[in-house]
Amino acid sequence: MTEHNEQPINAGSDGEATSGQTPMSEIFEIAVLPLQNTTLFPGTFVPLTVGRPRSMSAVEATLPTEEKLLATISVRPEHTSDAEAGKADVYQVGTLVTIKRMMRADDAIQVIVQGTERVEVVEWVQEQPHLRARVRILPALTVTDADEVEALKRNMQSQIQQALAMLPQVPIEIRTAIMSSDEPVQLAYFLASVLNLGLEHEQQMLEANTMDELLRLAYARLAREVEIIGLRSKIATEAQGEMEKGQRDYFLRQQMKAIQKELGDDEGGEQAEAQQMRERLDAADLPEDVRKEAERELKRMEKLPQAAPDYHVIRTYLEYVLDLPWKTSSDDKLDLAEARRVLDEDHYGLEDVKERILEFLAVIKLRNDARSPILCLSGPPGVGKTSLGRSIARALGREFERISLGGMRDEAELRGHRRTYIGAMPGRIIQAMRRAKVNNPVMMLDEIDKLGNDFRGDPSSALLEILDPQQNDTFRDNYLDLPFDLSKTFFIATANQLAPIPAPLRDRMEIIQIAGYSDQEKLHIAKQYLVPRQVKENGLTGEQLEISDEALMLIAARYTREAGVRQMERNIGSVARKVALKIATGETENIRVEASDIKELLGAPRFYPEEARAEVAPGVATGMAWTEMGGEILFIEASLLPGGSGLTLTGQLGEVMQESARAARSYLWSHANEFDINPEMFKSYGVHLHVPAGAIPKDGPSAGVAMTSALASLHTGRRVRSDTAMTGEITLSGLVFPVGGVKEKILAAHRAGIHRIVLPSRNEAVIEEIPDDVRKDLEIVFAGNIREALDATLEKQVSVPPPAPVLSDIVRHDNNRNGGAVAEVSQMEQMHVKSDE
Repeated sequence: MTEHNEQPINAGSDGEATSGQTPMSEIFEIAVLPLQNTTLFPGTFVPLTVGRPRSMSAVEATLPTEEKLLATISVRPEHTSDAEAGKADVYQVGTLVTIKRMMRADDAIQVIVQGTERVEVVEWVQEQPHLRARVRILPALTVTDADEVEALKRNMQSQIQQALAMLPQVPIEIRTAIMSSDEPVQLAYFLASVLNLGLEHEQQMLEANTMDELLRLAYARLAREVEIIGLRSKIATEAQGEMEKGQRDYFLRQQMKAIQKELGDDEGGEQAEAQQMRERLDAADLPEDVRKEAERELKRMEKLPQAAPDYHVIRTYLEYVLDLPWKTSSDDKLDLAEARRVLDEDHYGLEDVKERILEFLAVIKLRNDARSPILCLSGPPGVGKTSLGRSIARALGREFERISLGGMRDEAELRGHRRTYIGAMPGRIIQAMRRAKVNNPVMMLDEIDKLGNDFRGDPSSALLEILDPQQNDTFRDNYLDLPFDLSKTFFIATANQLAPIPAPLRDRMEIIQIAGYSDQEKLHIAKQYLVPRQVKENGLTGEQLEISDEALMLIAARYTREAGVRQMERNIGSVARKVALKIATGETENIRVEASDIKELLGAPRFYPEEARAEVAPGVATGMAWTEMGGEILFIEASLLPGGSGLTLTGQLGEVMQESARAARSYLWSHANEFDINPEMFKSYGVHLHVPAGAIPKDGPSAGVAMTSALASLHTGRRVRSDTAMTGEITLSGLVFPVGGVKEKILAAHRAGIHRIVLPSRNEAVIEEIPDDVRKDLEIVFAGNIREALDATLEKQVSVPPPAPVLSDIVRHDNNRNGGAVAEVSQMEQMHVKSDE
């Protein structure tokens, strides 16, 4: 919107404007631009950025006029905000300005204005679309006391000279302009626009009607600013005098000291913190090379201010160095009988592990500087590997630390990050030593078989040094970069499988296999550990809840499928909670849970394990398999396919298992006469071999004996003994090789009701690991070759005669020896077919 009366006016008969210069007493209407947090004085040039809609409208209304005059009035401090300012938000006195230059931005207008006169609002005319008011130009400032004015002027010039002497960075142009000015009013206005005097004080200077009042206000504020500049110069001078070699960091630190001294806070700060760190360093028992490095870092820290980034990095580093147990060890309990009691109290069975711990204690008792062993406990989930670590620490009287390695992919997790990285920290090994506060804890590396690796590194490679007794006495974490002795640490790794562990890492550990528990062992563990723990955790007492042995055996057999006891404990806990509910509601005071109550408490059985079949048909054999959950029995079923050919395999068999099946068939075919098998049956009939539970992948060579027995039974008509289970790898030359997981397989067969086991001869030593209660119920037969294995698995009598080969096949077989009879027999067959028609 353009107003024709925006420029200064001479009063006409109607009070409106004619072009020309306006007398000071005349009143005229003009657009008003509110100013936030600043005051504009006459005679000064000021750049302004106009962005609010109402302010932009005021500028737009002024630009088309000839004189481009605009009134600028400051907004009161208490009304300063992001909102548009109204007439009640601004002062009554402002400055008349001329717009000298204008430039438009994206959403604002940038202008340079020159102050000309002081104006006073007489009456507000409008607020929309912009502020407009009727104003009058205030008269020039008068002099009340000329002598006082002259004195104030000279004092101001003296103060300005002092300030300029302490501010060498002020440009020469500004110095010249200030010192050459003889007009005290313009000098005061110029200083007010340059110095940050505060909005209220600047407004008071603008509203001053006498030169005396203006100069008094200006001199008071100028004197205060000169005092502040002098104090800053004093601080800078004191710091400059103590500065060495012109180092900037040192200069800043001395400045901070001077400031703290002026504020009275010089008793604290980094000096006190550095002194405290030095006292800790002097009191710490450190190796010589570690102390030397710590001293060097502390000297660096003492020269840095707290605001420096390296200050906090060095402080954190020194705290880690001083917190680590470089020479602090705990005393081992060397009472072997007490250690045995603790191990037996915490775990049932596991004799191999307990024996190894007692051996280590015996060595320590005879030789104090013996290195700690590095063990790897391998076994199915739930057999007590992790809890065994805590028990070992308790038996030895050592601190216990556990590090979970499952899913770890970055080797820096173990070795730490270099201090050059932001947020760098030591690796988990050093952090665990810091928590333990001794250098000989029992440290468990849990799930070592589940380490990963990617572009960030291979953690298993970092473990090669950590778990090597010849290297770990000088282990260097990337963060510390100092040798730390790990040789006294008792490392215990746990794994479910050994195959995923790299061979060099396996070679550094002493492997102790922990097989699954037998039913009797599970019963003992449940009665001795699981039931009392769950009774206590669920707020019951031994009198309130009793579980019979038959009920516990039923839970183990039908509600869990595991080699350990974790699921079993979970089910016992479920029984305890249901009993707690009945007792809490007043239904009963105590309960004895029998086997008949389990279905009501836990629901229908969840598992129906494979059981020995009372009678099997020819072509069916009972094998044994190892799984991560322990062992299982499986049945190998074979059928002849008249008119078919080749070998069909189903049941989701792996490549190795398929090769075992083909090797078994080839061996029987090549040795058919030895087993009273007509070789022509292999030509006349195809064979379908199936392993039930087809949804479960199966692989491995240990089913070779079972497959051979099933195929031999199929072709001879002699059943495989239903009370016999077997395992072993076969070769085409007829040998039976040893296999792994024998203990788990035998325990699974015993649970399934098998009473006779056929094993490879070279697995005979494993029998010592079988629990006595299981071994006395089993007949174990060893076989070194397939002939011995089949003699042990097949019944002596033919129960179902095998089918005869097809006639044409027999004649073809004879034709190989006599020649020329094939065509004759074919004609006879054709005649026979025609006669049948």
